[in-house]
Amino acid sequence: MKPLLLARQVSYGPARNPRLIDIDLQLAAGDRLALLGTNGAGKSTLLQLLAGILAPAGGEVRVLGQRLDEAAPALRRHIGFLPQRVPAYTELSVTENLQWAGRLRGLRQRALQTAIERVLQALQLDKVRARLAGSLSQGMLQRLGLAQAVLHEPDILILDEPTAGLDPLQTEQIRELLGTLSANCSLILATHLLDDVQRLCDRVILLDGGRKAAEHTVTADTDLLAHFRRPMSDAGAGA
Repeated sequence: MKPLLLARQVSYGPARNPRLIDIDLQLAAGDRLALLGTNGAGKSTLLQLLAGILAPAGGEVRVLGQRLDEAAPALRRHIGFLPQRVPAYTELSVTENLQWAGRLRGLRQRALQTAIERVLQALQLDKVRARLAGSLSQGMLQRLGLAQAVLHEPDILILDEPTAGLDPLQTEQIRELLGTLSANCSLILATHLLDDVQRLCDRVILLDGGRKAAEHTVTADTDLLAHFRRPMSDAGAGA
């Protein structure tokens, strides 16, 4: 069976100073994959490549067997993407932001309204549907971003540091929501937080200096920092 998403030898940036070098990964239905690395490791850049926001300088990204940079825009509807900064207009209400996001994904009229009602309930936003996005707490704003990302029911959900900047209660609430959402789609998230990896993912790729340092199945005793405690020359790719 073909993977939902496949990245093969993906590189990005100028040849003299690339930001990513020969990254391989794949995502199957039901997978929950974390990208873990230090600042500047290339996590956000890789997520933008996987979401089709950027085109690779080398290699390829395929979704459902089709090259993402060559396929019709409809292929991107299989992907939901939440960047570090929630793409919401502060002067619009929660509902208006969802209407805008839904139209970008091709939803119209009754299908759009049905989708909005579904995500308002699923992300527990119903009571703030009329509030301006600019007046939301950081936790509620993050829920709005998640609602935008899953409004069109994507097969793949890509998240860039979904719990960054949240207080402990908000972090726990977002993790619980992501646990629920991942039952209906495959998940890729970038994070600095080991708890995010342990709680939300079953596989992790470690990035270091724009390269894939290792890949592991996530278990309770997985030492996620092992490859960052020793020189890269000692860090072979693991399974």
